[in-house]
Amino acid sequence: MANGTGILSAGTVGAATPEVARRTWPRWLALGVAMIAVAVVAVVWDAGARLLLGGVGLFLAARGTVLLRGARAGVVPGEVAGRARSLGTVAVVAGAAALVVAVTSASLAAAVLLVGVPLLLLGTSLGLLGRGGAARRGGQALLVWSVLVTALLVVTGVLQGADRAADVATVVAALVLAVLGVPLLIGAAHLRTVAAAPAPAPVGSGCGGCACGAGGCGA
Repeated sequence: MANGTGILSAGTVGAATPEVARRTWPRWLALGVAMIAVAVVAVVWDAGARLLLGGVGLFLAARGTVLLRGARAGVVPGEVAGRARSLGTVAVVAGAAALVVAVTSASLAAAVLLVGVPLLLLGTSLGLLGRGGAARRGGQALLVWSVLVTALLVVTGVLQGADRAADVATVVAALVLAVLGVPLLIGAAHLRTVAAAPAPAPVGSGCGGCACGAGGCGA
């Protein structure tokens, strides 16, 4: 889940053309709203763990399928096609497994979140620490939060049992999902602004100024 913010880099939004922005912003808006809605429902619903795991599994399976199709169709550049195929395969397998668990067993879905949430947070923080600049500082903050969340889950499990710890893990996972949805909404708003901008005039159309100064246009 945490890696989803990678598609929201400032460079991606800033470099988008109006045509690309018109296609992209409705998808980002829909996904952001859906993520926040799933997070809210998961907190108040008894089957929240199944909803969260199933939603994440559905997203991973769909995203993996898109990556695989892009790699096979040649849409993805050749230098990253192999990586896209690998990531797509992992995403499809992980997403399908998450969907199966979410559909078949509430207790197993809760157990997956109980183990998966701290591992995901710790893994993401360590990955960010390997980068420089703002990403490294973000990794340090996330690492502290990951340790606190892990300690909270362990203490809750020891004092109140695994079921209560799983409930806490579900709330934490819902919070993470909602937080990831916010930059999607912000990115959609920026892209909508880009989409509303007039398209630049084609190069070479009209008077380019190359000959007008010398009276060439009327020659």
